Amino acid sequence: MEASELRRIIRQTLREFPWYESALREQGCLRARDEDVPLAELPLMTSERLEKHYYTPNQPLGRRPDLRCYRTSGTSSGLRKAIYYSENDERAYAEIKSRMFAWFLAGTGVRSALSDMGTGHAADTAAGIFARIGLQAESISFRLPVEKHLERLEKLRPNVLYTMPSILDNLLRAADDPLRFRIRKVILVGEAAAPAWIAGAAERLGIRETDVMDTYGSIEIGTIASYSHEHGRYVIAEGLGAEGLRTIPMPARGEPASLADDESILTLTSSVRETFPAVRYVTYDVVRDLRPIRVDGALRQSFQALVRRIGPELKHGEKISVYDIEDVVYRHAGQAIVRIEVAGGKLRVHVGGGIGAEKLAAIGADLRERIPEIGRMVEGGLLEELQVLALDEDSLAEESSIKHKKIYYS
Repeated sequence: MEASELRRIIRQTLREFPWYESALREQGCLRARDEDVPLAELPLMTSERLEKHYYTPNQPLGRRPDLRCYRTSGTSSGLRKAIYYSENDERAYAEIKSRMFAWFLAGTGVRSALSDMGTGHAADTAAGIFARIGLQAESISFRLPVEKHLERLEKLRPNVLYTMPSILDNLLRAADDPLRFRIRKVILVGEAAAPAWIAGAAERLGIRETDVMDTYGSIEIGTIASYSHEHGRYVIAEGLGAEGLRTIPMPARGEPASLADDESILTLTSSVRETFPAVRYVTYDVVRDLRPIRVDGALRQSFQALVRRIGPELKHGEKISVYDIEDVVYRHAGQAIVRIEVAGGKLRVHVGGGIGAEKLAAIGADLRERIPEIGRMVEGGLLEELQVLALDEDSLAEESSIKHKKIYYS
């Protein structure tokens, strides 16, 4: 990122968020207000800093009628996160995403798209983005059962399906013959999609792996990256500067990072975000082999794979946080041991303390209620059940150290 561009971003952040000045002062780089400072010297935008200054009940942005507000899962204080978008933010998001989609769909002759997404910013903006690139777009409500989704797919037979891996997994499982949908292209968003899973999904739909584009983003930043089959890597989106850090301050209930030599924690600086302080924003996502590559003659930052999340949040259709899960468990079972397992897009919560089946069922019901959108999608068969299981604490003690983390992947 050019020094002049970074200086502009810093000044804009100071105007919108006066508290950022104290962060610069604490970091010993208050001079960044007036002179060029290397990006690596600026303070990190950690979850603690955001909870203290941005995710607050008295956030001044909440009083501005010209902003859109999107909410996601909880903070350590129990508040739902509120993330704001200005008109310029929305415009930049739509422009970047529509160019990304247009590049992927160029020369294919596709004319129609169906968005089967659940809720959130990506779902709300899907129709408008497809319209920008000349596609007729439809959507289907996540509140409907999976059978209705299959009926809509067979009736519309969209050229492009825009969905989440977990939803597509369930659609394919429920469909007798997915070839009848005549889908030609798939764009994924949400949870990370493994190459082997993409290959299997493409085969069932009767398309090539290269007809599936996986994208990665967050409500805070917007679109972060998309997978390029030509390069075999995820390419960072326009308007973003990416760093890979080996050490960061961890959230209160996050796990210390244990990284392989080629892994790093993705940290982003946005040149287009106005109403979120996206200067060295720590995603808490671990990526593999972050490095620049040449794309269409220009250097673009890229990574090989999105490995895992080390912070207090994980993705299961929507974001759901460790804070929310622990809070529900503790209300039913006191300070029980909680282990969260992510396996193939399925979410399992293991609870220690020898509690019975009745309490485990109550915890599961409460978890679905805590994140209502996920509860509705589970009930409709679009997402796997959130399983709540008794933790075998004896066998846990004998397992490798990774199994002792709050979140583990199997």
